[in-house]
Amino acid sequence: MGTGASLPVTCSRLSVPVVFNAMLFPDLPDRVAEVRANIREAVARGGHGQQVRIVAVTKTHPPESARAALAAGVEDVGENRVQEALSKIEALPDLPVRWHLIGHLQRNKVKFVESFELVHAIDSSRLADAVNSWACANEREVNVLLQVNVSGEGTKGGFPLEVVSEQAESLLELTGMKVRGVMTMAPYEAPEQTLREVFSGAREARDVLRAAGHPADELSMGMSGDYQVAVEEGATLVRLGTILFGTRS
Repeated sequence: MGTGASLPVTCSRLSVPVVFNAMLFPDLPDRVAEVRANIREAVARGGHGQQVRIVAVTKTHPPESARAALAAGVEDVGENRVQEALSKIEALPDLPVRWHLIGHLQRNKVKFVESFELVHAIDSSRLADAVNSWACANEREVNVLLQVNVSGEGTKGGFPLEVVSEQAESLLELTGMKVRGVMTMAPYEAPEQTLREVFSGAREARDVLRAAGHPADELSMGMSGDYQVAVEEGATLVRLGTILFGTRS
């Protein structure tokens, strides 16, 4: 893991000292700076004028990766699997980051949503109902994104684009959830035109939710290989792992 000295780094958001082993991810601050510069340029090219947050995806990396992300100025951390996320949250109980669940949530694990700032992948009506039931029973309000399968890939979950309008109306009845926007994934290594079709379709779905009365401001789309195109098409949250932390083990 490395034996370098631990360096005190201050978190600007809450002014809490954040100490981590700088040898684990020595070039992370430079990578974050480069990504932020790319995002600024992509926002200018796209013309949507949105604010964009980086969600540092720490999947398969040790808990120290979340601490290093915060030290580099990234205050949002995403995990694909509930159990891995919970183990890191438990290991870092005082780390002032916003935890995101970006992967599929099984209905038998909905009770764990209280650990997350935002649940990105409400991909079915049955899951939406389960989350809402838990939230209402526990007098909570859960912030979620509707996962939309714009590309129609059978290997991806989510609502088809053509049913979003219908879902937008029915989701208003689920008072335990706040639908904050849309999440989507583009096909792996797709050509730019396909990426733009997927990301613009997600933007249209977000606008449908907003028009129906949801507080839908977020667009979670774009990963390490396509985040600049996603930002050009309006992404407000980009989920980045490899480009920040390197190849996963």
